[in-house]
Amino acid sequence: MSKTGGGYWKRLVRSLTSDVAELDAEDLSDRSQASGAQRASECQCGQEAVVLGRVRSVELCPKTSAPTLEAELYDGTEGVTLVWLGRRRIAGIEPGRIVKARGRIAVRDGRKVLYNPYYELQNTA
Repeated sequence: MSKTGGGYWKRLVRSLTSDVAELDAEDLSDRSQASGAQRASECQCGQEAVVLGRVRSVELCPKTSAPTLEAELYDGTEGVTLVWLGRRRIAGIEPGRIVKARGRIAVRDGRKVLYNPYYELQNTA
């Protein structure tokens, strides 16, 4: 059997027997690495980082006088919260969207955060 044929069957069997969430996480992680982004699980507090992942949730947090828009970005390894201070909405930042974000990693309540990150909306395909 040819090398490509064996690879095809191996991928097919794996796709039929693996959990969908596991396959999605692996796909996101591979796409993140291919784009030159870092894995969120490897980013450290204070480090300038570029992460790529899928937006899981978006929330408006009217905590104090200035609202904040928060989006959870998941790259297949770990989540990073993107926080835009003083924003109520950003066009294109919505659940399911692939986003590439750049900024300095901070930690808030034990979670990784990027405040006012630079971002690029990516094609979903």
